[in-house]
Amino acid sequence: MIPREDALEALPVRSALPALEDALDGHGSAVLAAPPGTGKTTLVPLALAGLLGGGPARRVVVAEPRRIAARAAARRMAWLLGERPGQSVGHTVRGERVVGRHTRVEVVTTGVLLQRLQRDQELTGVDVVVLDECHERHLDADTSAAFLWDVRETLRPDLRLVAASATTDTAGWARLLGGAPVVQAQGSVFDVEVVWAPPPRPVRPPHGMRVDPALLAHVASVVRRALAERSGDVLCFLPGVGEIARVAGLLGGADGVDVLQVHGRAPAAVQDAVLAPGERRRVVLATSVAESSLTVPGVRVVVDSGLAREPRVDHARGLSALATVRASQAAGRQRAGRAGREAPGAVYRCWAQAEDARLPAFPAPEIRVADLTAFALQAACWGDPDASGLALLDAPPAGAMAAARSLLGAIGAVDAEGRATGRGVRLARLGLHPRLGRALLDGAAAVGAERAVEVVALLSEEPPREYGDDLAAALRAARRGGDAYGARWRAEVRRLRAVVASDMPSGDDGRDGRDGRDGGTVLDVPGGPGGVDAAVGLVVALAFPERLAKADGGSLLMASGTRAEVGEGTGLRGAPWLAVAVADRPVGRGHARVQLAAAVDEGVARLAGGALLDEREEVLWADGDVVARRVERLGAVELAERPLRDADAGLVRGALLEGLRKEGLGLLRWPAEAVGLRQRLAFLHRHLGDPWPDVRDGSLYARVDEWLEPELGRARRRGDLGRIDAGQALGRLLPWASGEAARLEELAPERVVVPSGSRVRIDYADPERPVLAVKLQEMFGLQESPRVAGVPLLVHLLSPAGRPVAVTADLASFWRDGYRGVRAELRGRYPKHPWPEDPAGAEPTRYTNARLRR
Repeated sequence: MIPREDALEALPVRSALPALEDALDGHGSAVLAAPPGTGKTTLVPLALAGLLGGGPARRVVVAEPRRIAARAAARRMAWLLGERPGQSVGHTVRGERVVGRHTRVEVVTTGVLLQRLQRDQELTGVDVVVLDECHERHLDADTSAAFLWDVRETLRPDLRLVAASATTDTAGWARLLGGAPVVQAQGSVFDVEVVWAPPPRPVRPPHGMRVDPALLAHVASVVRRALAERSGDVLCFLPGVGEIARVAGLLGGADGVDVLQVHGRAPAAVQDAVLAPGERRRVVLATSVAESSLTVPGVRVVVDSGLAREPRVDHARGLSALATVRASQAAGRQRAGRAGREAPGAVYRCWAQAEDARLPAFPAPEIRVADLTAFALQAACWGDPDASGLALLDAPPAGAMAAARSLLGAIGAVDAEGRATGRGVRLARLGLHPRLGRALLDGAAAVGAERAVEVVALLSEEPPREYGDDLAAALRAARRGGDAYGARWRAEVRRLRAVVASDMPSGDDGRDGRDGRDGGTVLDVPGGPGGVDAAVGLVVALAFPERLAKADGGSLLMASGTRAEVGEGTGLRGAPWLAVAVADRPVGRGHARVQLAAAVDEGVARLAGGALLDEREEVLWADGDVVARRVERLGAVELAERPLRDADAGLVRGALLEGLRKEGLGLLRWPAEAVGLRQRLAFLHRHLGDPWPDVRDGSLYARVDEWLEPELGRARRRGDLGRIDAGQALGRLLPWASGEAARLEELAPERVVVPSGSRVRIDYADPERPVLAVKLQEMFGLQESPRVAGVPLLVHLLSPAGRPVAVTADLASFWRDGYRGVRAELRGRYPKHPWPEDPAGAEPTRYTNARLRR
């Protein structure tokens, strides 16, 4: 071993090592804040392991959020020691382990670390764990930190923990680790000039996975501009694989420049080539995997699209996917720092400077926005089903945890209290999302291990778009191979074969002794091409039972209740059932759009979605009447129904109440007396309050038990409601107990005696001010409007023909000011009726002049 001393000495984090060692010796935990390029990922683990010629020999595990970063960090450390990977330094990522007997530093992904913690909570033989790039707030990293702190507090007080990052909430992490000291390392990052390069014309904001092609064309033009204006290699940040491929196509004609594509799906050889100096000038198109942990040699320029991909879950629709978002300010600083690792550089930002302050300060922690099914299973296996006892910077949202526990219960991974079952422990140890773990275990029992492995490998990483949206056809394309995806798929198949072999000893049918409620029942799938298609459909359905979708009225209805559509020209169109693996919701569309699915039949749907099957008596208000039936459903999908006779009276009553709520109390019979009583009660409640009842629809509906029984209990259908006299029923709400009911006629009489002696009906339609409509001559001599319950009536004075000629609540004022004009207009038209000059002193009458003379 010949260490590269010059390279080791040049790493600025070296000056912070004594303080870090002191912090670990004193507290046992520390937060290391070190700028990019200082060597925190490479030098610190070597020093803590005692591989730099001083300090005790320790075994150090370094956890990285991404496979590419783990592999690169391990290789860089081995290079610094003058060794090959697998000697003193090794790495373990999914599907690849390069570790030897003498390995002292092992770099793993956070997912691998979680698997180890679930198998061996004490982390036997490990002295130090370094959680790198904590600022990225990946869910596995947050979970690992919480578990490690729990281990240190309860089982391994000697275990040393380091939370390391370039840009992070040091105070928050220090608090989380029990008041751990913060060690700050000074960097020597070179100056980076910021060049603002917004698009010349407005571009559409990202939505879902969609990015405006005009923005990608602009990013490509900015890369060309940077190549012309600056020296050195260019590192360009884009949100995903599709955008990288598009920009690479736009740059295909760049002379004398190699265009490399770096992302999580890139072959290891490509990733290695990027991390080694190139012979020609290079443009490296990368996702956020290149933000941290990696130094791409030769880079002097960064072009930042300003976009990133984050997980999002739509719990209402049962859909989860990556979403394109504006990158945070912290991510922008990390990306810009890539240009100043080795020399002064520049960053071209493809947005306006004025927009920069409006960007989020930090990326959203995954625990707030991601699917929490895997996290909930990890927590349940750890013995803390609701995660309330875990040391987390952000608590998991209650709704997301409830959805996760519901799914875990449906696949038999947790019991009714949320505790992990034996099956749940198996699923957690497979290194797969619980959905895919369930599909692998039960699919292997149903269709054979090989077919299950192939389909789960296909679901682990979405196939390219050119494979189409039919997963059965995509499987055949992957089998043919010949492209990068096919190679990755075959590697995953090999890994999963080993997983199945280790999890299912000879003779194990994969059902874990269960009764098939979670899909463990063996399905006899026929052989041949059709059998392959059926096997694909079953395994997909086992993974996504709530996305089983039945053709229904021109669209698809998923078991989750979400409506979906398939694209034009797809072979999936016309299938009676689909098992949907991937769907999204396009802008402005109410229905989801199926991206990847497999055709199934109802038998497969019933098998895979067994936990969602439900048969019950259903009595509801539909199409304007009570409908009683026995219905069988798979989630929201109706499978079969038949009429139900002698339905439960309580269910019928509930349906009738729903009808009253939807269509209103007009379903009852409302003769004039009933309408009048309701109006009088509304008036009294408005002006006197209790004990007079509120008779508005909502209040009456809330008190239906008090006034509409027993009539409602005898009703069975809409017609029965129409025979109920609402007035008689309302009488039950009168304040009989207090005796006030007897004062109804006194306080709100139906009629009032006017000066002529007539009994005139009061109109209570407006509870604020009831109306008395009476012929003008019948009110002669009256100076004040009549009152009910102390409220003056609004008097509508009528002509002899019964038409309104004046409205007043102040008769004295009308006689004085308004009457003269009315008299002049009407006395000639109605000469047979009295029109005295002084109505205030005249005799009231309901007769004509001739009648009066007699």
